[in-house]
Amino acid sequence: MKFSTTLLATLLPLLSLAAPTPEAEAKVEERQTITCPGNSGGGCGVYTVSGLGTRKKAVIAAGGTSLDLAIAMMETEGMNTNYAYGDNKSGDAANFGIFKQNWYMIRSTSSTFSGQTASQYNNGAALNSNLALDVTTRKNAQNYYGWDKWAGGHRNGQTGLNSPYTNDINLYKTAVLWTQSQINSNSAYLTDDTRFWVDVVAI
Repeated sequence: MKFSTTLLATLLPLLSLAAPTPEAEAKVEERQTITCPGNSGGGCGVYTVSGLGTRKKAVIAAGGTSLDLAIAMMETEGMNTNYAYGDNKSGDAANFGIFKQNWYMIRSTSSTFSGQTASQYNNGAALNSNLALDVTTRKNAQNYYGWDKWAGGHRNGQTGLNSPYTNDINLYKTAVLWTQSQINSNSAYLTDDTRFWVDVVAI
């Protein structure tokens, strides 16, 4: 079959449109189907944060696990400590480190801070610059309280420790475990720039 020069000139631009560019193919590969936790409220999602993979690797090198990544990922976009000092809180409510651990749980479960008082909360700032201490402190607290009470106390301080099964705390636990499951679904998510999020209101 022969095509006229005019017909070919008409068809070639159309044919070139049908072939995706390498950039478009990459974007298609990045798309994922996300099923949010049943009680996530405002939803969930996934996107990339430049440099996040480097931070993930540092957390893992400091002894962190996918659960630690998920908890930190829930707190800040970059899994870092670039937030207001103490998270704008003081005393036992002050938060430190990439997990935003509260001073009450830090001093109650860490041998490094054992015996210290609420008024000495500034000592918790050591977690902001010592990632290994930060990770170890979080793990020690969970081992001390168990997952449910740890999550309750992490979410709502001493009130949460005493009542760790409120709807809000259950949502927080669901969100963290969902995030961990997404990270665990592909080994690349342990070291790349992918960030998963769930809409959980800060308190």
